[in-house]
Formats: sequence, C-alpha cells, structure tokens
Amino acid sequence: MLMGLFPVTGCSDVTVKDNNLLGYQAVSEKEYDAALQFFDAAEKEHENLQEAYRGRGIAYMGKADYKNAVSSLKASLSESDGRIGELEFDTAFYLAVAEFRNGDPSASKETCTSIINLRRDDPDAFFLRGKAELALEETDMAVRDFNSAVSLKKDDPDLYIDIYECLLNAGASDEAGTFLKSAMELTKINDFQKGKLSYFMGEYDEAKDRLEAARGDGSDPELILWLGKTYEALGDKSYAASLYKTYLEDNQGNVEIYNQLGLCEMDTGNYAEALESFETGLKQGDSEIMQSLLFNQIVAYEYLSDFKKAAVLMESYLKSYPDDEAAEREYKFLKTR
Repeated sequence: MLMGLFPVTGCSDVTVKDNNLLGYQAVSEKEYDAALQFFDAAEKEHENLQEAYRGRGIAYMGKADYKNAVSSLKASLSESDGRIGELEFDTAFYLAVAEFRNGDPSASKETCTSIINLRRDDPDAFFLRGKAELALEETDMAVRDFNSAVSLKKDDPDLYIDIYECLLNAGASDEAGTFLKSAMELTKINDFQKGKLSYFMGEYDEAKDRLEAARGDGSDPELILWLGKTYEALGDKSYAASLYKTYLEDNQGNVEIYNQLGLCEMDTGNYAEALESFETGLKQGDSEIMQSLLFNQIVAYEYLSDFKKAAVLMESYLKSYPDDEAAEREYKFLKTR
C-alpha cells in the first residue's frame, strides 16, 4: 500500500532529461536493473541528480535492496536546493518506507517525524510512524499516531482495517478491536469493505456474500485475495486455490496472491506447487511481504526434504532478518539434518 502512495515519475515542475525519464519508465515496468543503468548514466552526464538519485533509490526498493535504497534516497534529499516541495516530501516518504523495510524502525520514525513537523495533515506519515512505533514496542504512541491518521481520513474504512491488522499482528488485540469497531460504525462503506470487516469479525458466510456481491469481473486483486481467504476460512481451500490461479492466469505479478496461493497449496500437501508460487512471487521484486515469501520458500524446501537448500536459504534469510528468533531456532534444526 505504502509504495503506491506516490507516482514514480516525480513532480510536474521537475524537468527530467532522457536518462532519468527512461529510468522511471523502466521502474514502472519493473525492469529495475535497466532502470539503475539509466540512472547511472544520468549521474555521469550530470542530468538532474536529485531525480537520478531518487529514481535509483526507488529501483533499489524494487529489488528489495533497502540498504542501497536508503543511501540513494538520502543522496537525493541532499541535492535539494533548500526549498521543500512535493518532490522532497515524496522522497522523504520513500526513505521512511525503505528504512522501515531495512529493519530500522527508529530511523523510519525519525524521518516520518520530520515529515509530520512540516506537514501536519499527512495521514500516511502518521500511519507509517505508527507502524514504526509498533516495531519499537511503543504501542501507546502508535495508537496516538493511528488516531491522528484516522482523524485526517475519517471515512476511509481501509485505513481502519490496515491499522487493525498492524495492531493485531503486534499482539495489541484490545486496541485493534477498537479500530475495527469504529470501522463498523462508518456509514459510507461498500460491499467489498463490509466483506473485509466481516472477515475480521469471524463472520465468514457474511463476508463471502459481501465479497461475491462486489466481485464484478474478478479483476481486482485485493478482492480476489480476500475472497480466497474467506473460502479458506470456510474450509474450501481447493476453491480458494482455483480463485488465485484463475486470477494469475490473466494478471501475473501480484505478490500477495502468489504468496497466498503458496500457503494454500502447502495446506493441501502440494509442496512443489507451493514452492513454485513462492518463488514466482519473489521474482516480482519489492514487496512488504518479502520476508514472509522468503520464509515460506524455506518451509516449502523443508517439506520437500531438501534440507541442504533450506539451510543455505535460511542462512541468507537470517542475514537480512537477524531478529527472527523462530527462524534462528529453525536454522539450528536444519544444520543437524
């Protein structure tokens, strides 16, 4: 969600020459290596460096190389002439996302705070700062920021749902329930949103009916994802898998659906198919669920009894996510196999 908040083409008042323009076009097509080559050329030819470094940072995010993304985005901000406009806010937000995904919620929080200090009406900055605070186990502060975010987007049920998920995943179920209740009280809410809320309430038959009513031509990946999850919750994993597969036949590239399909395949014992789904998802590049995909890939190799491959991947995984205690325990087990 966060990566989609700003366009990758920059602001209309910034002139980009050919290499930068070609670089951003390559980013939009997920051709990240090609994009990096264009941005390197832009730097060598002394084109707009602020845009070149920004584009390089976004391309590195596409490759899930958040360390280099952070340094590139900081370089872009250092090229500013001192005036703070939409381009600088845009770059700063990308930086906050990259810092968060690089495992540095403290830096992400600081960057979000800088944005908020200059733009108090930015709900996305409040939301991301809340996520960073949750990662820092600052639940009370996170709840305050989430409340600030919803006060700026009072009629957006999706924001309430996103906050609910964040809090629930952080173990703050009571606080999560408060936001879910607030979402249920909204008057301007469509069938899709009602379906998601019903899913979280555990009312799966109601969720199914609402989501089916909103299904339309089946081209909305988020709707397919939640409809599939609902059928899974109702015990019909085969139909859920068919939903995911049918969507992916005509709409390749949705990372979350690849991941969910893989989980569904694992639950039904189709481990080779699960692995294929996880690895296809990983090939799509940047995603907020990259960590989940990597871990699920390792689990699939374990189920396929390829413990050597699983151990190698787990070693790499722990270099990126050293604080994952469950993964560390699993790695110790794999080294004995």
